Amino acid sequence: MPGSLRSNGYSLVELLAVLAILGVLAAMVMPLAKMSAERSRERELKRALWEIRDALDAYHDARVSGAIPAPAGADPAGPAYPPDLHALTLLQPDLRPAHHGEFLRFLRRVPADPFTDPAADPEQSWGLRGYASEATKPAPGPEVYDVYSRAPGTALNGVPLSQW
Repeated sequence: MPGSLRSNGYSLVELLAVLAILGVLAAMVMPLAKMSAERSRERELKRALWEIRDALDAYHDARVSGAIPAPAGADPAGPAYPPDLHALTLLQPDLRPAHHGEFLRFLRRVPADPFTDPAADPEQSWGLRGYASEATKPAPGPEVYDVYSRAPGTALNGVPLSQW
């Protein structure tokens, strides 16, 4: 059409409106992304605790059944738990007659606490609880009865990570 001004594209006001809407949406999504990442780390912590605790119980059952010997220097009448987390990763011969020539290992590697420094030694990232200590006041002992997170934070459900 002759004489009419026709523009192709968007006006500056339209572009600013779209950018404002995108900024508001991004501001709403950021807390959800942080919460999702935190939930993922909590899930990883729960899995690692389950894996270590399951290995501790399996080690105890193997000691009680006579499948593996007591570690050197361990009290034979004492609790049948490992002296440290590293003992769970060692390949040990199965002493039961029906399993001659077989070996037992309870963990391939000790999983790291996801709330600690990733460069730290995974075995050192856990708090250790001995058999004689109270659950509310965990203290190390000559054996590892349980593990807990040393992380100072609180989970999304409000429970301190060290109490998981």
